[in-house]
Amino acid sequence: MVDQPQLHRSAEIEDLAHLTPEDINKPLVNKQQKTKQALIVVDIQNDYFPGGKWVLSGMDAAADNAAQLIAAARASDDLVVHIRHEFPTSDAPFFALGSTGVQIHAKVQNREDEHVIVKNHINSFRETKLKEVLDRNEICDIVICGAMSHMCIDGITRAAHDFGYNCIVIHDACASRDLEFNGIQVPAEHVHAAFMAALGFAYAKTISTNEFLKNKKTQD
Repeated sequence: MVDQPQLHRSAEIEDLAHLTPEDINKPLVNKQQKTKQALIVVDIQNDYFPGGKWVLSGMDAAADNAAQLIAAARASDDLVVHIRHEFPTSDAPFFALGSTGVQIHAKVQNREDEHVIVKNHINSFRETKLKEVLDRNEICDIVICGAMSHMCIDGITRAAHDFGYNCIVIHDACASRDLEFNGIQVPAEHVHAAFMAALGFAYAKTISTNEFLKNKKTQD
């Protein structure tokens, strides 16, 4: 037997007695209330573009889509965070300290009032203030784009999900490159597709730039 406390007809209950059926059916929470969203642009830097030291497949097209995402985020007054990878030595294979290649590409150049977080690891949260920035701005949803699909995009998405953020990866605003494993050559498009499929299975919603922008316009 469960011991229930004695019930009293409080003033609050008296107020409830006067509710109409329409009042009762009203949702307690406004489902249309917008949660705070941030766009995170990961490692869209010069070395990933033609002429750079570590060229990716489809980087130009991905950056063009990322630029659209940035414009939409700015128009909605969403938080925009730029991640810039930097190896700490000048003899790094790419993104070398002080090089032109390490700089953010002109297509997605940050504004002075936007955060630029420099990282030295694959995971953008590791030894950076990214989580502090997101939490200070009460961010719930993060939209992710950039490079590389199989490295830093994968890393930030999994980490963000484990921190409790709702993740959206814009798959055609990300880029990858050809890989090799155990003598098997894996084309960049297959690498990209495999990682997007894995993230989409449990870690994030994966959608195109056009679909995201269409949904965003409706929500705004």
